[in-house]
Amino acid sequence: MSSLVSDGRPGPRADDLLILRAVAQTGRFSTAAEELDLNHTTVSRRIAALEGALGARVLVRTAGGWELTELGGRAVEAAETVAGALAAVVSAPAGASGVSGVVRISATDGISAYVISPTVARLRRAHPGLRVEIVAATRRASQIRSGLDVEVVVGRPQVHRARALRLGDYRLGLYASRAWIAEHGTPATMEEVVRNPLVYFIDSMLQVDDLDTPRRMLPGMRDSISSTNVFVHVEATRAGGGIGLLPCFMASRHPDLVRILPDFGERLAYWLVARHETLRQPAVALVVEALRRAVEEAADFLLGEGPSPFPPHAPRDAAP
Repeated sequence: MSSLVSDGRPGPRADDLLILRAVAQTGRFSTAAEELDLNHTTVSRRIAALEGALGARVLVRTAGGWELTELGGRAVEAAETVAGALAAVVSAPAGASGVSGVVRISATDGISAYVISPTVARLRRAHPGLRVEIVAATRRASQIRSGLDVEVVVGRPQVHRARALRLGDYRLGLYASRAWIAEHGTPATMEEVVRNPLVYFIDSMLQVDDLDTPRRMLPGMRDSISSTNVFVHVEATRAGGGIGLLPCFMASRHPDLVRILPDFGERLAYWLVARHETLRQPAVALVVEALRRAVEEAADFLLGEGPSPFPPHAPRDAAP
């Protein structure tokens, strides 16, 4: 069904707006086609028809996928209204309640495991129709965000046509295993620390400037075991691989790790990034607000100064 635009051309069809919405979420025609149970040619044809109806481009091709134009962003806002109206008239399954939908999040390993996962698990008790996909990655905020609804990154992001929200801080510290200290002794000064091997990110693959700052504070410290995954840093340090530069909230969970030079540390910030139109989706807005509150609740924990606020078996009536 379509209406007429002001110059007499047929207006956009509602189903074409929904196809555009799927392409905007995935960044690719082929992926959107799979999700909608259509073929690639049909998706391409319907996007072309939508652009004809609107009289301008709604998508532009970039190296990372298809990106919305300004007109495309407005069209997706209209698509969200259509999707919401359809959801309101479709009968929900027996017993279903709350907000439903899929939210895709990219976030660093530590906060994914210790904050985002328990927050989502708690949230789903009130909203069983909600699904959250978490992509664990340590990288800069994307300018494209194809296929993602929300990104959680370290350091203030430089983004366009998106909202950046500072969630809260966490702290990095120097740690070694008790067994390693028994063999090598406890370094008492920074000069002694830098004579030892470092467990941290792979220097040549590190994309986040804020995570490179602590390394520059350890001049001449040679790498021992390095990885793109912070859980590898923790386990390599526990295994005696050297002195680990670790998030305090992760290291403090292991009694076999000892903090070295407690006065040394780097305070870093978690930021959340999402498109303005994406934040209008009920499922995304619900998850973003829950994450904001969870990081606030976990402020002491993330700084390594308190226990986790997320017990393994939270009461079923816990607030989302």
